[in-house]
Amino acid sequence: MLELEKKLKNFTVLVIEDDEAVRERLKNVLSFYFKDVYEASDGDMGYRVFLSEKPNLIISDIVMEYENGIYLVKKIRQTNLSVPIIILSAYPKEEYLLKLINLKIDQYLLKPTTNQELFEAISNVLCSGDCAIIELSKNIFLDTDNNQILFDDVKIDLRKKEKDFLELLCRNRNRITKYYLIQDYVWTDKYMSQDALKTFVKELRKKLPVNIIENVKQEGYRLI
Repeated sequence: MLELEKKLKNFTVLVIEDDEAVRERLKNVLSFYFKDVYEASDGDMGYRVFLSEKPNLIISDIVMEYENGIYLVKKIRQTNLSVPIIILSAYPKEEYLLKLINLKIDQYLLKPTTNQELFEAISNVLCSGDCAIIELSKNIFLDTDNNQILFDDVKIDLRKKEKDFLELLCRNRNRITKYYLIQDYVWTDKYMSQDALKTFVKELRKKLPVNIIENVKQEGYRLI
């Protein structure tokens, strides 16, 4: 639990719930663990908050006034396939199974839910191997959905190539990422000269709060 709490301090969460009492309870509980807790009382407002704040996790009700959770998730999945979504509902999963099956819902919890059940679900979706948040180094995280570095309360925007490069180094953690892999994964069909790569890494290092990239001469790069 302590390890989970440490990770959550770098994450933001959006709670979408039309019952004010339930929403306030969730917000109060989650605010002790997450860096920021955003809230919305219906699907329409929730979608607008999602677009503006780009949270790392969404916790949503299904049956809401103005715009229900199913329609909300459909809209989110049109632009973002990987942000984790936890559904909290008073209705059995079977009632919505056909509607949810193609929407990549990560967890479905029945109300009322205990704090333990909620945090088990949060742990499952944020600490799984498919999580969009990757730990690069101590207290430094890569948000692959939003092309950002998360460090304490700071968000550092990255270009796509920079995000792809850091993600590749992370996948090859404890190994040297060879030049040809960087060519194929980051530059794809464009030619990558050594000078271009050196300049690219130099500029990326300037963005990082600490240097976590090591150059292995004549071979490639790796995370420190």
